[in-house]
Amino acid sequence: MHRKPAAIAAAAAFAAATALSSTAALAQEPVKIGMVTTLSTGAGYLGDHVRKGFELALEQSGAADRVELLVEDDGLDPAQASQLTQRMVERDGVKLMTGSIFSNVAMATIPKLVRNNDVVYVSPNAGPAPLAGKGCHPKYFNVAWQNDNLAEVMGQYATDQGYERVYLLAPQYQAGKDSLAGFKRFFKGEVVDEVYTKLGQTDYAPEIAELRDAAPDAVYFFYPGGMGINFMKQFAQAGLADKIPALGPAFSFDDTLLDAVGDAAIGFYNGSQWSPDLDNEPNRKFVAAYIAKYDEYPTLYSSQGYDAGNLIVSALTETGWSTDDTDALAAAIKKAEFDSVRGDFRFGNNNHPIQDLYVREVYKDETGNITNRMVAEVFEDHQDAYAAECEM
Repeated sequence: MHRKPAAIAAAAAFAAATALSSTAALAQEPVKIGMVTTLSTGAGYLGDHVRKGFELALEQSGAADRVELLVEDDGLDPAQASQLTQRMVERDGVKLMTGSIFSNVAMATIPKLVRNNDVVYVSPNAGPAPLAGKGCHPKYFNVAWQNDNLAEVMGQYATDQGYERVYLLAPQYQAGKDSLAGFKRFFKGEVVDEVYTKLGQTDYAPEIAELRDAAPDAVYFFYPGGMGINFMKQFAQAGLADKIPALGPAFSFDDTLLDAVGDAAIGFYNGSQWSPDLDNEPNRKFVAAYIAKYDEYPTLYSSQGYDAGNLIVSALTETGWSTDDTDALAAAIKKAEFDSVRGDFRFGNNNHPIQDLYVREVYKDETGNITNRMVAEVFEDHQDAYAAECEM
């Protein structure tokens, strides 16, 4: 049967319109982002802060309607996290993931995701040494730091302060080992003792008794979340807060932890890549917006969630809001074309940040809030010690 030219043109126009309509419908489908993070246990507020910062970034950028954020609680359980992330990949078709808080969870999930699945992963927190060195991967990024970095700041600070004997404590897992390794890398004095405790431990009385007997010039400890709250409270109750200077990385001195500990934490120092008083426009905007939205001060974790959100939005904007081509997505993330709350930001060869690092002091501000303020810049454009082992 032969159609008339007009009929053929009409049919072609209808087919083209149908195709355009289908394309538009597909374009309107939100991008799925998987966030498996720690929302329960004594460390649950850490993942909650990352999520809050991430969601604020989506809201401010106008991307909230273009993203379907799938959130699950890993319960600080590596096996549970592994099951949840794999389910998101297989059932939900997720190709872009984030959320990892603890390094033992990160090590159980991230290598499998990026090596065995077509997934791009952006860590908003955990930065274990194996993933920064020989285990680096083109589709794994850390937008926060490599675990050792904030400890390295305090190792240098302790040396600069003339501390000759320092006592070290951390939980027995990858991030704890990384933290103490980072401190020792830049500390030139004597390590009196290096004590590893159980992950999730709540009673530190035996360790604090040994610490008191050792009488060091200072103590360096890495205890995030509930572990830090318990350790610092017991440290103060033992009468040591006024006798032994306490040092640590910023994640042992977040605002939630400081609120729980109270005045006993005032005067302690910690290493960080961010501070609420860091003087740049993106950070001022972030702090004000976070307080307005959540009626609380942002923490290190919420700042990292915010940066992770803005980094991902910048990459999705370049890929046309598609995660289909994960090579293109990873290349767009690598460019790091977003306004970080830290100011200058770029990725090194191993997809971990090269950034400035600071010392912060715990103090009480004019409103009576116990928080952190910048004291000094210790490292400029600092790169982690494992980048040389990465073959990318």
